[in-house]
Amino acid sequence: MSTEVSSLTDLGGDLAGTYRRTASAGAGIDATVVEADLAAVRRDGYVILPDLLRPDELGEIREAVAPLLDRHGRNRFEGHTTQRVYSVLNKTRACDRIADHPRVLALLDRLLLPNYLLSMLQMINILPGEQAQMLHTDDSFYPLPRPRQALGAATIWAIDDFTAANGATDIVAGSHLWGDRLPEEGERAPVVMRAGSCVFFLGTLWHGGGANRSSTARLAATAQYCEPWLRPQEAFTLSTTRDTVRAVSEDIRRMLGYSIHPPFIGQVDGMHPKRLLEPGAQPL
Repeated sequence: MSTEVSSLTDLGGDLAGTYRRTASAGAGIDATVVEADLAAVRRDGYVILPDLLRPDELGEIREAVAPLLDRHGRNRFEGHTTQRVYSVLNKTRACDRIADHPRVLALLDRLLLPNYLLSMLQMINILPGEQAQMLHTDDSFYPLPRPRQALGAATIWAIDDFTAANGATDIVAGSHLWGDRLPEEGERAPVVMRAGSCVFFLGTLWHGGGANRSSTARLAATAQYCEPWLRPQEAFTLSTTRDTVRAVSEDIRRMLGYSIHPPFIGQVDGMHPKRLLEPGAQPL
């Protein structure tokens, strides 16, 4: 049963009050497992979550994404020899399990405020010959000085095996705790993991795509998340059709912005945005 309000008036006039939300699928993960993951994240800034996707799920993702890989990056950051797919939710349902995997949500439930948002979902295919991406942090565009608590978190999923030669994501362990210090190239180390695994890391961790010195492409997916009071990188309420929003899980729907951060951030015409999904709802 949903515990979300559908109108601001349901708050009983106390717009500054908080209210219960629907529990995420992360609630079903064993607490011992989550606490071990969380301890690694707090210590190192990241944790590798192995073998979350089955071979058949990986095959479905590869098959769905292959026809979409028709554009190369436009700059050094995107990678001139890297293919990227944006607005993934509108193009295939095969990647939904990446955005709302319970093991990931269980960490987000403990690191971010309720009704945290999906900030970005994209596919990244690093082709042979691509150079290493510049090191960066994912929440650096929010103008708050470091050191500070991360304002978001991200996952990078290995759809192909990640190796030291094929462009595995490089990370700088422990850099989530830094202030103004910048990393040196020699500090980056590849995240080697099997296809179906993902690396979860904080928005303050320095990282970047590795150079692909192999003869084959390296396909990955990334889902990024942010606090509910921040503006996401992708304006999902504009880029995602209502038919798509109706088709995704309740977790994804909430993370797309069909939720409210108390007292009323995210409201539409004074009401809960899920009202827009009701039969007969009129477009704005």
